[in-house]
Amino acid sequence: MNTKKLILAPMATLSHEAFRRLVARFGGCDEYFTEMINAGSLQTMGPFEKYYLMAGPEPEKIVWQLTGNRTDYLADAAQILVEQGGLGIDLNMGCSAPQIYKTGAGIAWMIKPRCETEDMVKAVRRVVPDTMRLSVKLRLGDDDFTEDGLMDFCHMLVDSGVQMLTLHPRTKKEKFRGHPRWQFVEMLAKEFPDIPVILNGEVTDSVSYGKAVEAAPSACGVMIARAAAQKPWIFAQLRNPEKRLEVDCEQLALDFIDFVEQFQPQEFWKTRLQRFFAYYCQNFSFAHYFTTQMINADGMDDSRARVKEYFCKCPDDKCRVY
Repeated sequence: MNTKKLILAPMATLSHEAFRRLVARFGGCDEYFTEMINAGSLQTMGPFEKYYLMAGPEPEKIVWQLTGNRTDYLADAAQILVEQGGLGIDLNMGCSAPQIYKTGAGIAWMIKPRCETEDMVKAVRRVVPDTMRLSVKLRLGDDDFTEDGLMDFCHMLVDSGVQMLTLHPRTKKEKFRGHPRWQFVEMLAKEFPDIPVILNGEVTDSVSYGKAVEAAPSACGVMIARAAAQKPWIFAQLRNPEKRLEVDCEQLALDFIDFVEQFQPQEFWKTRLQRFFAYYCQNFSFAHYFTTQMINADGMDDSRARVKEYFCKCPDDKCRVY
């Protein structure tokens, strides 16, 4: 049985309460990171921000992930999140999407002048109480990163009060291309034995999990992103790979649509369904056809009808045993 911590990654348009409820159905995971919460938007508390603050179904396991480009915004937003409770606050220094880092957020914090990033981390640290954890999710850095530079950067984070590091061992330009260099997770874990270091990147099943843990045995846990969107039961599989797991794939899809209706604003329904089904449909015999059907669905009732129609045509896909 797996003994390392299993964590749901922060994924834009995916790591919301509707999706977390699918994961929880199979026993959940040790920690749920929220999707990125924009610090500036949270301060204004617009009509959609309350949906980013939903902490169910296991609020005691929630980690709020913050993104932003200004120290004052991030510190003020952290104060709002602290009042929501949960395990802690995570600072996003790993998102390499151009629309994020070009504004000075995400991985831009690894590239800015070191003193600017240090001031930001300390400002947020002053807000986070001792009862909660401050963590950072990061990448290796820009394409010209060096091992010494990465270690120096992480020492600055830890010296500034960061209490957990999650490393996605790719560079800014690599995004999701190429194989992640898990050996850097092991280097970090050995460099910082007194804080948890978490591995993130390309863990998609028990085989890749085993390879990742073999490459970074000192890591305290594994964070899973896209594979969890495809298989919300993946944490249950990794926790106890010998246990028989039965999945009603049709009902799970229909329940997700219900959850989105219940826990997301109507303006988000279409994009949330499209994003989830782009991954989930990959489980099935006619993945491209099913994905296209769901992406082109016209509203929630049409989405439900298309789910039922697919499994009626492909009954062997309806229930899976793992």
